[in-house]
Amino acid sequence: MNRRVPVALRGDESGSTLLLTILFGALALALVLVVTSATSLYLERKRLFTLADGAALAAAESWRLDEVRVEGDALVFGLDEASVAAAAADYLGDAEHSLRALEVVRADSGDGRSASVTLRAMWHAPISTDLMPVTVPIEVTADARSVFH
Repeated sequence: MNRRVPVALRGDESGSTLLLTILFGALALALVLVVTSATSLYLERKRLFTLADGAALAAAESWRLDEVRVEGDALVFGLDEASVAAAAADYLGDAEHSLRALEVVRADSGDGRSASVTLRAMWHAPISTDLMPVTVPIEVTADARSVFH
């Protein structure tokens, strides 16, 4: 069975492949930009979390031996908001990082044995212009507990 298409139904399709190629190229470029930006945001958040984790650990270990007291079956290390904030600020001052607009949102100790540090930074998209700047605030919280054996 050989079907022939009538001449009247055949249209001039010149240029339709070029239009599809341009559209698919633009779609592929947009997809690459979105994936690049998402990966950059993920890595920046991981860097911020690593920094917050180190600051929380430094703050949880900032107690002095003469401040340790026994309450029931637990040891309390005497960590307070001022000592945790000071230790976290010292750690962040010494740490090398490339985070933009880094700030300590919260640094405290709820139970005298652990430290909680919340950091915030601004993420900038890898490809942004003055016409369309893309910035997103990222915030992470890290907790650390001091253990004395």
